[in-house]
Amino acid sequence: MDISRRDFMHIAAILGLGAATSGSASSKTSASIGLKDIYDFNATGNFTLLHMCDIHAHIKPLYWREPSTLLSAPNLTGTPGFLCGEAFAKHYGLEPSSLDAYFDTHVDFEVLAKKFGKMGGIAHMKTYLDHVRKERGADNVLFLDSGDTWQGTGVALKTRGEAIVKAQNYLGVDVMTGHWEFTYGKERVLELIEMLDAKFVAQNVIGNDPFADEYEELIFEPYTIQEKGGAKIGIIGQAFPFTSTANPKEFTEGWSFGIRPETLQDYVNELRKEHKVDCVVVISHDGFSVDQEVARMVHGIDFILSGHTHDPSPKPITINGTVVVIAGSHGKFVGRLDIDASNGKVNDYEYKLVPIASNLIPADPEGVKLVNELYAPFDKELNEVLGKTKNILYKRDTFFSTFDELINNAILDEMKCDMAFTPGYRWGTTVLAGDDILMDNVYEMCGITYPNVYTFDLSGKQIASLLEDIADNVFNSNPLYQQGGDMSRLGGVTYSIEVAGKAGKRISKLMIGGKPIDLKKTYVVSSWGGNLQNAGSNLQKDKIRPVYDVTRDYIKRQKVVDISNAGNVTIVDYDCGCPVKGSTSC
Repeated sequence: MDISRRDFMHIAAILGLGAATSGSASSKTSASIGLKDIYDFNATGNFTLLHMCDIHAHIKPLYWREPSTLLSAPNLTGTPGFLCGEAFAKHYGLEPSSLDAYFDTHVDFEVLAKKFGKMGGIAHMKTYLDHVRKERGADNVLFLDSGDTWQGTGVALKTRGEAIVKAQNYLGVDVMTGHWEFTYGKERVLELIEMLDAKFVAQNVIGNDPFADEYEELIFEPYTIQEKGGAKIGIIGQAFPFTSTANPKEFTEGWSFGIRPETLQDYVNELRKEHKVDCVVVISHDGFSVDQEVARMVHGIDFILSGHTHDPSPKPITINGTVVVIAGSHGKFVGRLDIDASNGKVNDYEYKLVPIASNLIPADPEGVKLVNELYAPFDKELNEVLGKTKNILYKRDTFFSTFDELINNAILDEMKCDMAFTPGYRWGTTVLAGDDILMDNVYEMCGITYPNVYTFDLSGKQIASLLEDIADNVFNSNPLYQQGGDMSRLGGVTYSIEVAGKAGKRISKLMIGGKPIDLKKTYVVSSWGGNLQNAGSNLQKDKIRPVYDVTRDYIKRQKVVDISNAGNVTIVDYDCGCPVKGSTSC
C-alpha cells in the first residue's frame, strides 16, 4: 500500500504540483509552506511508529547536501536507494525549489539553503515528536532508532558517546540497533547501553570466541515486544551485518555479525506463533537496497525500518507484503508510520517522511539547554574558526566530495606522500561557500575512534588491485555483496571507471602524480579510517597523527580554502551522476 490518495493530494497541493481538487487546481505553493503543512497527516489506526536513522551524533541543526552522483550496477542504478538529483525529484514528484526538493536533493542546494535554512537538531525534532505524542496519545507511540547514532561529531567523540545517549533519552527513543556504535569498543558499548533508557536489540550479533561464556550465544536481545494502542508489536533488531569487516576487528573481537536471514525468519515465526503479535517490525541497519533483498528472503515481516545508506525515501516500497521505509540521515527527517493492526495482522497504514526544517519547527527550550550543556566543556575548541571556504564543502557522492578533497590535500601537504586515501564514509557535514570552517566541522567529517593517518609503501600492483576490490564492493550487482560506503576518495590520483564493467576490469587510465601508474614501482601512500597500513611496508611511525589535527593545521595555514568541484574521476559508461532507471543519462 502506498501513500493514500488523500495524502497524495495534500502533498501535491503543498508542493504546488497543480493537482486538481474538486475540479480546481490548488493555489498552494512551495513558497508558502509552513508548520501546519509539515505537521499535516492522515492519522490512521491504533498506534504510531516514529523512526530516525543515521543521525551520526548531529544534535545541532546543520546543512546537509544530498549527493550529485549516486551510481551502482545497471540493475540498481535509478532505483530507490540509488536515486539523486532530478531523477529523485522525478521519481517522487517533487517540485523544483520546494522544501522537499531542498531536503531530498542537491539541486540548487546553496540557493535553497539561504531560503529554508538549517536542518535537524534534537530540539526541533523533540517539538515534532511531542506534537505526534500529544495528537496520538503518548501511550500509543513508539520511537525507533535504526542506528549510527552515537558517532560522528566532536561532542560524541570526546564523551565517548555519552552525550548522544543523553540526547536519545531526552528525545524518548524506545528501541534501537547499531553499527558505528560498536567502534567505541565492546566494553564501552555495554556501558552506554546501561545509560540508555531504550532497549538495544540485535538478532544477528553472536559470540564467536570459544573461550568466552557468550560463545555461540546472542550478545543482545534479538527482539522486544511492545504493546501500544491495544496491539502487540514485535520489534526485531538487525545490526549492521558487516561491522567486523567495515570497521577494525579489534572493536568487536569475539562477536560475529552477518545478515542471518535464517534466524531472522525464526524470530519472525516465534513472534507470530508463540507470542501472537499483531505486527512484526524490523529495525535494521542493513541498508536500503539490502533490506529490499531481505524482504524477498524472509516472510512475515510487516515493516522494515531501514538505515545505514542515508537515503531519504518519501514513499514506502512494498515487497512480498513487507513495507520498507528509510528516514534519511543527520537528523534531517523523522519518519511517521501510523498503523492499524489487530487480530494478528496489519489492516492499514499511512506513512510520511517529515522534514525537520529548523527554521519552521520551533526549538524545544529544554533541548536547546541540553545541547548547550553537552557542548559547554568543549566550546572553546569546537567553536575555533580555522579559516574560510571559497566554495561549498560537502561530503556525500559516489566518487568525490570537496570536503574529502580538502582532507586529502591536507594529508598530501603534511605527509609528503605520492597519494592519499580517505574512506568513502557517508556521514559528515556541509559548509556553505563563504562561511567559516570551525573545528567542529572538521570533527563532523573525521571524528572517529581510530583517526590516525598512516604513511607507508605500496606497490603500483597493490594499489591497482585494491581499487578494483573497492569498486567491486561499491558496484556489485547483488546488494548483499555491497558492504557499505562509497568509493574511497583519492588524493594525488585521477582515473577512469566503467561502473558496469567486469570485476577487476573497471578502472583504467590510473594516474598518480599526473603519470600513469607503474605496477612495479613502490609508492608512498598515506591513509586513515581503515587498515590499509597493514597491507603496506616501511611504516613511517614518526608521521602518525590524527586526521582531524592534520586537517585543522592545513586549514589554518591556508586561511581560505578553494576546493574545485571538478572531481578527479571520469565515468566511462554514464554521462551524468543521477541517471534515471534503465538509462546511462539523466
